[in-house]
Amino acid sequence: MAALSSMCMRSACGLSRAARSYLGGRAQRADVLRMSTTATNGRAQQAETEGETTQTPPDTSAAEKALTEQKLKLEEELKELKDKYMRSLAETENVRQRMKKQVDDAKLYGIQGFCKDMLEVADILHVATLSVPAEELTDANPHLKNLFDGLTMTESQLQKVFTKHGLSQISPAEGEKFNPNIHEALFQVPTTDKEGDTVAVVQKIGYKLHDRTLRPAMVGVFKA
Repeated sequence: MAALSSMCMRSACGLSRAARSYLGGRAQRADVLRMSTTATNGRAQQAETEGETTQTPPDTSAAEKALTEQKLKLEEELKELKDKYMRSLAETENVRQRMKKQVDDAKLYGIQGFCKDMLEVADILHVATLSVPAEELTDANPHLKNLFDGLTMTESQLQKVFTKHGLSQISPAEGEKFNPNIHEALFQVPTTDKEGDTVAVVQKIGYKLHDRTLRPAMVGVFKA
């Protein structure tokens, strides 16, 4: 009986040692597994970090490239806008100058049509004064003399009004060089002792308004 109890106790002790040994082995394997998992996770995190670190430079380089391209594009747009602005300023200045010239011309030559009509009046007065014979202008013929004096005064006053408004006569002298801008040749006069292309005779006085010819002087020209 005692022997049986002793055997049971030894068996129980053996089983207890075996169980502890088994449990200890499992605990060690669990520790090893946890350490392996931790190491694996650490390596994975490190790899991810290294991967992110490796990928960062390309992302930064792409961003810099995009910013550089955008900067160049904006600079090009700025250049185009500045060029358009300068062209607009130049065009505006040209328009202003043209409008100013038109206004100035309107002030100077606005009476051009009226002046042309008045030239006919001046021509009639001039012809009237030339048609009176000088020998008839005597005290014996006071009516004709007074009429002539009135015509002369009227013509003189009309010429003063013309001058006041910038209208002047074109009355070339004999021998003056022919100028097609202010003279109109009606005929040629053959000559051997006069210079060619010079004024021989004035048939009709011309007029100009400021620097613009309203009517050229009608002249005959010497032909050498």
